[in-house]
Amino acid sequence: MLLLAPAPPAAAAGRRAAPRTPVRCSSVHELERSPPARPGASLPPLRAAKRVVLVRHGQSTWNAEGRIQGSSDASVLTPKGESQAETSRQMLLADSFDACFTSPLARSRRTAEIIWEGRDDDLIPDSDLREIDLYSFQGLLKHEGKERYGVVYRQWQKNAANFSIDGHYSVRELWDRARSCWERILAHEGKSVLVVAHNAVNQALVATSLGLGAEYFRVLLQSNCGVSVLDFTPKTGGGPPNVCLNRLNQTPNSPVAAGSSGGRKTSKRIILACQGTTQSSSEISLGGMGYVPLNMLGTIQSQKTAELLLDLKVNSIIYSPQVASVDTATAICEVQEAADCLGADCVPRYVEMKNLLELQIDDAFQAKQKSFGEIVQSGWMGSMEYKTLERLWAQSKDAWQALLNELPDDSESDRVVVAVGHPAIHLALICRCLDLPMEYMSSFHLDDGSISVIDFPDGPKGRGVVRCTNYTAHLGRWSIPITRPTENDEEF
Repeated sequence: MLLLAPAPPAAAAGRRAAPRTPVRCSSVHELERSPPARPGASLPPLRAAKRVVLVRHGQSTWNAEGRIQGSSDASVLTPKGESQAETSRQMLLADSFDACFTSPLARSRRTAEIIWEGRDDDLIPDSDLREIDLYSFQGLLKHEGKERYGVVYRQWQKNAANFSIDGHYSVRELWDRARSCWERILAHEGKSVLVVAHNAVNQALVATSLGLGAEYFRVLLQSNCGVSVLDFTPKTGGGPPNVCLNRLNQTPNSPVAAGSSGGRKTSKRIILACQGTTQSSSEISLGGMGYVPLNMLGTIQSQKTAELLLDLKVNSIIYSPQVASVDTATAICEVQEAADCLGADCVPRYVEMKNLLELQIDDAFQAKQKSFGEIVQSGWMGSMEYKTLERLWAQSKDAWQALLNELPDDSESDRVVVAVGHPAIHLALICRCLDLPMEYMSSFHLDDGSISVIDFPDGPKGRGVVRCTNYTAHLGRWSIPITRPTENDEEF
């Protein structure tokens, strides 16, 4: 149930609630595919936990020219690409890695050399980490590909999973290569492994680790020097490991900057903003977890999120009725409406605030999350009772539809919707967007104060494109590090 929050008197005059629109789809549901496999189904068993960090190379000369690169090796990093790689090096400087795998192509290897500078071990080149093989397309400007290949180029743009050129199904071949790469990456004895490669192959690595097919190409974005983190943990009794995508595409630049989504212009966006941290369980004295306010860190996190979103004109904020979510949403709204005073806009912004009951979570989620202490482990949702997960999953269907109903069908008007809630409900919403079953909720991770960005280049009736998940770089000194100390580390 969506409740319209009281609006400021001057702005509220003459406004009426928009009528509810018919049910719409924004997932990959319409694509022909078999049901998704379980995460890690095709992966080898592990004896110890492992974290794998994926980085895409910096901007290349052919990126800048708009040429189709594929697995050709004619382009090199631009000065901007070198700078992006250096920013990534600084971002990862304090992180500990046992090995670095890299594509042998020059643009990727140079990025790896910059990031790996000062570390003792040699880079490990792997030819299967090269970019997608695009055969006759390689080297063409994008408009040349469209002019010369017509129907084939349109298939590459609209139905890449079934795209065929020169007798090859490029995306399917790439998915096979990615599965082969995982055999070698996971066989390495290191606990923390860095992989520096390319856009398409990194997408394939993320998707295949989660058991997702080639129809997910261009759904989980990889930007220049974007960082994605995957956690693998052994299963009791053996078999393929548990897999959790800890974060997707954490970029050196702002994830909410205007631009394209996977090379396509987008004007519709949903941002999932996780509420700030609340009082610890030892301080809880109220009867219901929903009444627990933000603590000092949570207040800082909410202000940092509000500052990040100032770069966007937010149209509406949909929030859970729980106090921590209300306070986080209010912080975002206040900064948005002061945009003119803060120099971010020439006029005040009006933001519509709406209370959505379906974003409210069961007390058990907050209690369980708090039991982990300071460091919330990836995949913690998997330890929740099944009935509790079922209730969350059921309400997430209505919550996701309510968010889609906030996006207009027309192709012209821009619309940014921010949803504020507990990480648990946002995990369910991400699975709804990707048309994944309930069991996948433990395959993603979100931290307090993080944001996740979903774009809709085809509007709300098209599939959602996940630009990033669990982005925390905006939190500054309170951001979540790429690699974390373990019980065996001295500083733990």
